[in-house]
Amino acid sequence: MTGYLAPVWFHVTDLDVVRGEGCWVYTSNGTKYLDFTAGIAVVSTGHCHPEVVAAIQNQAAQFIHAQVNCYSHNLLQPLADELESITPAGIDTFFYTNSGAEATEAAVKLVKQATKKPNIIVFNGSFHGRTHMTMAMTTSKTGYRAGYNPLPGGVFISPFPSPLGTDEDQEASIDACLAQLDYVLASQSAPSETAAMIIEPEQGEGGYTPAPQRFLEGVAQRCSENGILFVADEVQAGFGRTGKFFAVDHYGITPDVLIMAKGIASGFPFSAVGASKSLMEQWPTGSHGGTYGGNPVGCAAALATIGVMKDPAFLANVVERGEQLRSGLRDLAQDFPVLGNVRGLGLMVAAEFLDPDTGAADAARCAAVIQHCRQDSNVLMMNAGTWGNVIRFMPPLVVSEDEITLALDAVQAALIVSR
Repeated sequence: MTGYLAPVWFHVTDLDVVRGEGCWVYTSNGTKYLDFTAGIAVVSTGHCHPEVVAAIQNQAAQFIHAQVNCYSHNLLQPLADELESITPAGIDTFFYTNSGAEATEAAVKLVKQATKKPNIIVFNGSFHGRTHMTMAMTTSKTGYRAGYNPLPGGVFISPFPSPLGTDEDQEASIDACLAQLDYVLASQSAPSETAAMIIEPEQGEGGYTPAPQRFLEGVAQRCSENGILFVADEVQAGFGRTGKFFAVDHYGITPDVLIMAKGIASGFPFSAVGASKSLMEQWPTGSHGGTYGGNPVGCAAALATIGVMKDPAFLANVVERGEQLRSGLRDLAQDFPVLGNVRGLGLMVAAEFLDPDTGAADAARCAAVIQHCRQDSNVLMMNAGTWGNVIRFMPPLVVSEDEITLALDAVQAALIVSR
């Protein structure tokens, strides 16, 4: 008999990997690749960081599954204490679950219970997950939603500013998007029916686009003035990816609810929702739960991950390597105008491919560069964006100066070949 894997999985590569270390993965035939996908921005401390591995090994010998409805275990509170120490002020109470989509679903349930309101507002270009509710909230690509309608209702969509054009163009885009948000509140989802606005401070699948400061402030202000909760989806941007523990730290904005996943446990499936104690107390006991939430091995991995990140040199490296990467890409853009926009915070960096003559998205050139990097330079990358014309650079956060240089050299070689 032969078992099969469901073909629904999309494959970026056909590589058969057997081992990972730091920023490198090794295939069954012994070839090594520089991994600038990081498991889609998950292996924050690198593949198999020794401190994370040791924590997982030690915990697995004591308790693999200690179900939180049945009994507590000794890592639940220490992890809450560590999360409280790194999250924005006022975020001090946490619910643990397994994935970004599950955490987002939990956040939606929390805000609806707390406010007794039925609706939420999200933003164009968003990606919030692949469950039915989070698909309804996701607007970055039709492929994530096609074939699954009807999706849950009560989700309203407002525009997100464009990163392209002159400074004047971008300021006009911010004004237009805030005006449209006001229109959504006036015409589609009244404040009295809007539980929350949920936004990625730097969009992930939508193209690694940071929210402009004035726009995010405008969203937060409208929430505050209208009794609407402000929810930051930091599934992809959190845990050091942007050079600070959370992307909202760049903006000086404290969310009412913070959604965390991906980099939280260096690759072990784990996620969390954070909010104030007073807000969490409005979530009726027993109205939400989960079999695997707060898994002790996941808690151990998360605690070890946070411990590694608290070394001041860790985030300093993210900032320095991010600056090196953006600077190198902007230098390349001088010789290759197809690199129409380079952006991003920390090591959440985008290079957007645009036709220099028309400004249209150039997905074909983007794909050719990614393919050449993999086949000829052994560097792994992924795309993003509605049109598939953005390379998103998301290496493990322990990436070195030399490894950034290798990736930049690979992109340059690919740009020359695909000119």
